[in-house]
Amino acid sequence: MYDIALARPDDLVQFREVVRRLIAAGAAPESILWREGGDWQLFSGSLPSLAPPLSVPGTFVRLAEDVICHRDGERFALLYQALWRLLHGERHLLQDAADPLVHHLSRMAKAVRRDVHKMHAFVRFRRLETEDGERFVAWFEPEHHILRRAAPFFVGRFAAMRWSILTPAGSLHWDGEELASADGVPRAQASGGDALEDWWRTYYRAVFNPARANATVMRAGMPKKYWRNLPEAALIPRLLAEAPSRTQAMLDTAPAAPRKRIREAETRAMPGGVARTPQELAVQAAACERCSLHAYATQTVFGQGPADAPVVFVGEQPGDEEDLAGRPFVGPAGRLFDQALVAAGIDRARIYVTNAVKHFKFNLRGKRRMHQRPGGHEIEHCRWWLDQELALIEPRLTVALGASAAYSLLGHQISVMRERGRVTHFRDGRFGFITVHPSFLLRLPDAAARAREHARFIDDLRHVAELVPAIRLAA
Repeated sequence: MYDIALARPDDLVQFREVVRRLIAAGAAPESILWREGGDWQLFSGSLPSLAPPLSVPGTFVRLAEDVICHRDGERFALLYQALWRLLHGERHLLQDAADPLVHHLSRMAKAVRRDVHKMHAFVRFRRLETEDGERFVAWFEPEHHILRRAAPFFVGRFAAMRWSILTPAGSLHWDGEELASADGVPRAQASGGDALEDWWRTYYRAVFNPARANATVMRAGMPKKYWRNLPEAALIPRLLAEAPSRTQAMLDTAPAAPRKRIREAETRAMPGGVARTPQELAVQAAACERCSLHAYATQTVFGQGPADAPVVFVGEQPGDEEDLAGRPFVGPAGRLFDQALVAAGIDRARIYVTNAVKHFKFNLRGKRRMHQRPGGHEIEHCRWWLDQELALIEPRLTVALGASAAYSLLGHQISVMRERGRVTHFRDGRFGFITVHPSFLLRLPDAAARAREHARFIDDLRHVAELVPAIRLAA
């Protein structure tokens, strides 16, 4: 008799290791007791210390990836039973949808995938101010063990944010570079509402289409059990009640001409008319009030470099020293950037440096102004200026330094660590390159890690110099 207790409920790696040994030992499904919580162990008998990989259909692997996340305590036994049959004469078992075991496992897999989809759709972040700056926190109650399964979606979508997702069974914490997991927390410890929720409710009401309102369909797509965690849920009964009258009002309104949103028209409206050089654009940007950051920063910090630079480096936002000096990349991260450029053989006088956001965002702690990561709406508002800079300079390559710059240039969130070091295309069609921001190196607490990442950053810059030799230092 084998008593197997797996350490984590969704650990497919450990499950695969154990079943290899069980198969090698010839352990039949009825001789195994599966449990959760702890290291695998034996009541009697022994397992081989090593076992060869198993040859199983890819459909079983994909099925197991889903079923292992189900909350049913029998999932391990059911998966092992299916595996045993696959390896003992029923190679095409999974093709028989009418088989009771296959049907049951398929329903479990479907339930897990549905739960993952609901988590992607119904997680709502709330903004908090912490000692380390801005963080977004969400509370969710999944039906199954899907937290780690759903994590890549949030890392990719919200790479530029520092966020935490809390559930009763576990939690995830993203700092912009690394994902960490921790224990679950009770709902009472989850954060309450914030000002952003009022904006979200306003947006939800604006995009709600009364002509397509269907309460039955809405409840099917957004089950009521999720409503208590959704700020827009309080609006739904009233929106449904108003839907008939709003629909009739839409029908009674005469069609209007489409609203034109042309970049040239917006440019002509700027003081001084159309800017012909980055320097003229910088003069216009000095009066920018597109977002609230202008009210707190000392000044607009625009890009700097030759108007015909073959490479543009885009950072996140100016820091404290940049805000006071009015020039980008002159603070600690800028000095490290200069050193790395020299080590990579790049002449800073031949490149253009700028930021995705042109005003310094900070938290005031006593007399110190502490850097605060810009939000997505601030990056969106400032993207217009970056677009104008790139249109005037027309670089051969644009380099995104960090997640905020990549978000501005791509139009969506990405993982910098996963995408760094290779040529891509940004949303304007230009060739792009992604690497870390120099400030990332300054935040590393370990000297060995700093040295390793500093060398890797220099390698990225050398790659840029190889792509565009015109920026190299004179020999």
